[in-house]
Amino acid sequence: MKTIQMTLDDGLVKLVDKSVKKLHTTRSAFTRVALRNAVKNLNIFRWEGKHRKGYESYPVTKAEFSVWEDEQEWGDR
Repeated sequence: MKTIQMTLDDGLVKLVDKSVKKLHTTRSAFTRVALRNAVKNLNIFRWEGKHRKGYESYPVTKAEFSVWEDEQEWGDR
């Protein structure tokens, strides 16, 4: 692991300290989890943006999935 220095506002430090106390963990452990989640969410956001652009460039047509309607089985027949 690598030790880094960060500057945080006092309010955020208080919120983190309250959370750390409730979770019985450390600031470092809490921050590692938070940063991993932030990076994961950023990647999801980027992929969703790429998908959105793809569907905007090539929108679904009305007939695109209609060929499968007869193949669907809903179990209520």
